[in-house]
Amino acid sequence: MLMASPQLMTHSAKIFKALGHPSRLAMVHALCEGEKCVCELQELVGSDMSTVSKHLAVLREAKVVSDEKRGMQVYYSLRMHCVSTFIDCVENALKEEAS
Repeated sequence: MLMASPQLMTHSAKIFKALGHPSRLAMVHALCEGEKCVCELQELVGSDMSTVSKHLAVLREAKVVSDEKRGMQVYYSLRMHCVSTFIDCVENALKEEAS
């Protein structure tokens, strides 16, 4: 493995931190299946709109997701597609451990 620059490590840590909250991870997991409007993500995590918006801002700032406004709705999609592979890897490891 190549030695990464401090700047790369800082940004990588920001991504992992963004994924480090159960609600944000649930939203990213849902976005692996395709784009969703904010209302769908709010329903998924069961939080108020303000909290969901803050979580999405963290994910957007880490460049994990992107957003697109359409009329009165904002739709989110996965920008960092490799995250789905990572989530699958973690879930498979946890399943193996549980067996």
